[in-house]
Amino acid sequence: MPSRGLYVLSMSYSVDNLSKKAKQLKASHRFLRDFENRFDKGEVYLVGGAVRDFLLGRNTQDADFLIRNVAASHLHNFLSQHGKANFVGKNFGVYKFIPSGEIDEIDVALPRTERSFSYQGGYRDFEIETNPNLPVEEDLKRRDFTVNAIALDMKRFCLIDPFNGLQDLESKVLRAVGEPHVRFSEDHSRLMRGLRFVCQFDFSFDPETQKALFEKIAFLNAKREDGTFVVPRETIAKEFLKALCYNPVRMFDLWDQSGAFLELIPELLKMKGCPQPARFHSEGDVWTHTRLALEQLTSAGFKQEFQEDFDAEVALAVLLHDVAKPNTIQTPEKDGVDRIRFNGHDHVGAEIARDIVKRLKLSSLPRSSRYYIDEDGLAWLIEKHLILVSGDVNEMRSATIEKYFLNPQTPGQNLMRLIFCDGNATIPISKIPEMRHYYQLKARLEKMKQMGQGKAKAPAPFLSGREIMALLEITPGPLVGKYLSILREEQLSGRVTHRDEAISFLKNQSSIKLPLPPL
Repeated sequence: MPSRGLYVLSMSYSVDNLSKKAKQLKASHRFLRDFENRFDKGEVYLVGGAVRDFLLGRNTQDADFLIRNVAASHLHNFLSQHGKANFVGKNFGVYKFIPSGEIDEIDVALPRTERSFSYQGGYRDFEIETNPNLPVEEDLKRRDFTVNAIALDMKRFCLIDPFNGLQDLESKVLRAVGEPHVRFSEDHSRLMRGLRFVCQFDFSFDPETQKALFEKIAFLNAKREDGTFVVPRETIAKEFLKALCYNPVRMFDLWDQSGAFLELIPELLKMKGCPQPARFHSEGDVWTHTRLALEQLTSAGFKQEFQEDFDAEVALAVLLHDVAKPNTIQTPEKDGVDRIRFNGHDHVGAEIARDIVKRLKLSSLPRSSRYYIDEDGLAWLIEKHLILVSGDVNEMRSATIEKYFLNPQTPGQNLMRLIFCDGNATIPISKIPEMRHYYQLKARLEKMKQMGQGKAKAPAPFLSGREIMALLEITPGPLVGKYLSILREEQLSGRVTHRDEAISFLKNQSSIKLPLPPL
């Protein structure tokens, strides 16, 4: 039976909080107030994720509205008078509405029913029928999960909850509306949304919903007759990267258990059972090490160390940093090496990561978002993640440190995050992660930043190439670059501290045959 009314549950929300949020939303949108004056019998409902987020006490950017008892033509005229309204064709039946003076787009729709005409699982494969007089409960019936099938009456501030979504919110259960197999057969992208919601809200699956989702996971790779994917790879990318950022370890476990890795990133499964030298990796195989590295992203230590959230690029780098170990493994028994080795796994892993980014279109999200993946940046992170393993940090040239960690053209800060996660997940026999090199590097970086007046970059060079040519009366050529490099090393190492010292240093060196600095 449909249930209407306000509820108080034992979670972090209440009637007063819900009403307050709804009234604030109404006050912020003039068209909602004008709607009540224009249409006496009209009804407005907030629906979808915004209601769920209000009930969970979360901030939300979504505001989707359902309009009843107003003819489509009248609604179109009204919205056009209050902003820009674009009707999204018969496959959606929704107005994309931007109110006057605002920039955020709002979905405004009449109640509608949907029927999959093909059951091929495409989100566009529906026959849509709008009906201004359709009960709101009928509209909610077509939605994916019960926690998304709750409506808030914006006039009376009461809830419509025909599928007990409130109870599922309180129990932290994700349950499909109606029969789960039908819901997922209608639209295979709901498989990805389900996996993401469980990670995002720390829910558990309703058993029947989980059973249906796991059984249908292979449909993520279903194709149409023309060879295109039923579930666009861009949709896969969005849901995967959001789940990864919301809860890296839960995503890792859930994608394994559901079979999503098998269908979409099978390269990762080779890490299972791939041994590592116990002297350095007492934590176990590559799979276990990777899971432990992902745990670091949400650890108190990570938050204390970096004072800000990680982005999808570093999370994906942590997930994939050792993906090539199974491809490059050498053992004493098989290859005659002194111990288990993975020579070149950093470079091979970078190429595997590129393939995954291309295949799943992981670079398709907006560049300004937390979820954007730069293919070159990701490959660079994986390729360089062993930089502290190959030598003593104290012997590393200051110019080299600047090149990798303070260069605006490279994701140096994310490399520090990756090294931190990898190092804390590498458990030697002593059971204490070896982080000495990381903190030595951090100390050197802090010193270089102080030279740059506390900014997240090294100080500007004391002299330019043009100034060096004028000072030493030399012409353009390799010698200028040689002097620039040597002088930069002296500056970053603190041996030359101001411009006059730089000039004196160059004059003293100009008559000496200079060795080419190492790269």
